[in-house]
Amino acid sequence: TLDSVNSLIDDLKSKNVEVYFKNMNATDANKRGFVVDELKSFGDIHVKVLLHSLAFGSLRPIIDTSIDNTIQQRQIEMTLDVMASSIIYWTQDLFQAGLLKRGSQIFGMTSSGGRRQWKTYGAISAAKACLESYCRQLAFELSAHGIAANAIQAGVTKTPALYKIPENEKMIKLALQLNPGNRLTLPEDVAKTIALLGLSGNSWLTGNTIRVDGGEDITG
Repeated sequence: TLDSVNSLIDDLKSKNVEVYFKNMNATDANKRGFVVDELKSFGDIHVKVLLHSLAFGSLRPIIDTSIDNTIQQRQIEMTLDVMASSIIYWTQDLFQAGLLKRGSQIFGMTSSGGRRQWKTYGAISAAKACLESYCRQLAFELSAHGIAANAIQAGVTKTPALYKIPENEKMIKLALQLNPGNRLTLPEDVAKTIALLGLSGNSWLTGNTIRVDGGEDITG
């Protein structure tokens, strides 16, 4: 996917946006520290938007007739750490560094899978539920600082990650049947919402799971 990343960087630079791209493991504590230190070195700045969107987890069943096919403890722990707990560590480090200030916005990308079940989706479902809980807790603890935290629940979205989910064809078919808009959610749908909220100074809208799905979830 690096070609598409480079294309995005070129597009942003053509609009006079200064870009710093880090191709790194976002759950590595040392690398996180390097990024935070680099941000601090820029002087009196603050992080306006922290978007947590890590789609890397184990897609294995919890129960199977063959134990070799079932998800293992290390895979469950990895999925929870990457897709949920890492939002806490990034928030803690950025806050302690003085980079999250009044008006900052934190977003965690969740899905309806946080409260619905799909074969092989058990660990990711748990991680999404955990992420939503973390967003509520961050909203609670950061409210006094004027910092908002919300989870964004996109509909079934047309991204490369979707096509890695086993039986994604059935998931897509069901989403198209349920969605009043008769289409899948697009990355642009989600981006517009994050831009609208993220660039605002409204920290009173916080602690929510905001659906960006064209009404898909309300008919499910």
